[in-house]
Amino acid sequence: MQQSNNSKSLETSLVSTRAEITDSEFRNFKVWIHKTAGINLSEHKKPLVMGRLAPRMRHYGLLKYQDYFKFLTDEENPGELQIAIDLLTTNETYFFREPKHFDYLRETILKHHPSGQAMRVWSAASSSGEEAYSLGMTMSDSLGHGPWEILASDLSTRVLEKARSGHYAMSRASHIPKGYLRKYCLKGVNDQKDTFLINPELRSRIHVRQINLNEVLPEIGYFDLIVIRNVMIYFDAVTRRKVTERVVQRLKSGGYLFIGHSESLNGITDCVKPIQPSIYRKP
Repeated sequence: MQQSNNSKSLETSLVSTRAEITDSEFRNFKVWIHKTAGINLSEHKKPLVMGRLAPRMRHYGLLKYQDYFKFLTDEENPGELQIAIDLLTTNETYFFREPKHFDYLRETILKHHPSGQAMRVWSAASSSGEEAYSLGMTMSDSLGHGPWEILASDLSTRVLEKARSGHYAMSRASHIPKGYLRKYCLKGVNDQKDTFLINPELRSRIHVRQINLNEVLPEIGYFDLIVIRNVMIYFDAVTRRKVTERVVQRLKSGGYLFIGHSESLNGITDCVKPIQPSIYRKP
């Protein structure tokens, strides 16, 4: 019995040891995630890859990253493939991030949108839904019950489930205007204390769907506004150009494109014209 416990202890110790990823192992993940998601992993991302994948290796009792790479790329393990994609894609977001975009949406785009005319918006890298619901609150406040809708997409199924739920910790509400918080959010009670839920009417306007921007886009129609912020910085120049081309094709003539304030389309495309920093319009 003592010998069995010692063996189990040794096995646990080995599995819990944090393996160092070799250059060739990192290169495998780098090539794979670039091909799959268009993400460009620089050398200084090695600790990130190790930290995010180590728990999955421990889960399967694997000691080398090359063994985990073989496992996740095996056609018999599609579920693990999606888990690894979810872990290696960055999903930092919060409500009403980059508020100047919402000011421009409210004061310029929505203010001059023809009454009664349908408006479609695509949040193309919506992560866990904060961006899409921020857009929805702004549109609902301006357009009311008029014909408008939002497509919220992301590559990660994990964050899309969060977006579908519309359920967030109350600590996430700090950037939501007080009027919007009262109008569009339901405060949790009892075991849901310290959380809030986006109200059902607003959630019904947000259609959540998995879309890989690094592949040919599905048939999703055309949009008056496409928001693709803080995602291009993870792509190399070739991928940025291809993704931008696909996205802009889905923009209506006269439609707007929002990108992150730290991003630029200079040298990437001339199919949209800059209106002000990070805001473009298709002629």
